[in-house]
Amino acid sequence: MRRVVASAGSSTLDDKTSIIRRIVRGAVAHGATRFVTNREPHQIVRRATETMPGVDIEYAAGEIDNNEGDSVEAARTMRGLGCAVIVVLGGDGTNRAVGKGWPDVPLIPLSTGTNNAFPIWCEPTVAGLAAALVARGVVGVDEVSAPAKLVHIDVELAPQNRESRSEGRSGPGDTRWDHRSGVSDEPDIALIDAAAVADPFVGSLELFDPMTMRLIMLTRADPAAIGFSAVGGLLHPVNQADDHGLCVWMCAPDGASTRLLAPTAPGHLAVLGIERHRVVALGESVTVRGPMILAFDGERKRRLLEGDQATLTIRRDGPRVLDVGKIMRMAAQAGSFSI
Repeated sequence: MRRVVASAGSSTLDDKTSIIRRIVRGAVAHGATRFVTNREPHQIVRRATETMPGVDIEYAAGEIDNNEGDSVEAARTMRGLGCAVIVVLGGDGTNRAVGKGWPDVPLIPLSTGTNNAFPIWCEPTVAGLAAALVARGVVGVDEVSAPAKLVHIDVELAPQNRESRSEGRSGPGDTRWDHRSGVSDEPDIALIDAAAVADPFVGSLELFDPMTMRLIMLTRADPAAIGFSAVGGLLHPVNQADDHGLCVWMCAPDGASTRLLAPTAPGHLAVLGIERHRVVALGESVTVRGPMILAFDGERKRRLLEGDQATLTIRRDGPRVLDVGKIMRMAAQAGSFSI
């Protein structure tokens, strides 16, 4: 929807095939011999590697449901199979799913999504080289990465809503448009932002309406980013290395004490109403009360009914994003590319 409505860039199957081919070629050039991938309907990895001699691909799962859970389960399986590094093609939401399956995953997130505050921009050939250097132990994970910050979401359902959930008529992946869809007390995470919106539907594909925005909890606030991270960044920048986050309380733009023009999606700017904002320390919690919809990394995921509440807390216990530049510098200084 963001690509259709807000002019977000697209990444075609041919683009992704080319990226995968370059990653694998880079990794093979520095000794990688084992590759594990998730299954997906377009068989992009198979198409990218079928003409490469000596490259064997294992699959992390036999069946897929074509939803977020596939990435969660694939990451969990890859961890069990002993994978050293995961390279992810996608945006904030895809990387969030991988982080749910493998919380402290050594990760190279390459940007191909529409919410791209978390991924990095890097030539895939170099990303493959860097992944192989870490996988082969030439460079240690702890030397070239640090845990990312996460927003942890803990939900407490009101007694009557807990009863409704126990009837089996809703759940964390249920996007049916009734008053119970999306009701769950299972904990969740967000890599960049957790937002509370006064929106009627969990499954809505529309862009977020400034009239419905109520709160954003951010691990990063970058004025040069897009989406909710940009909103926070235009108020008070916060980077990944800072041991704090930012919380922004919002309201309808008309009559707001502060009105902010921000790029809320690629090719789309909106005027937002800001009530207040403040720095939030690691471990400090902010409470959101229903009725409300919770969105994680730009995707509507959870419904709070009347009486429900969610506690949002930022901690530094997320994926370990590998510093590709540092990996390559360390390997070069060690003479790893001399032949």
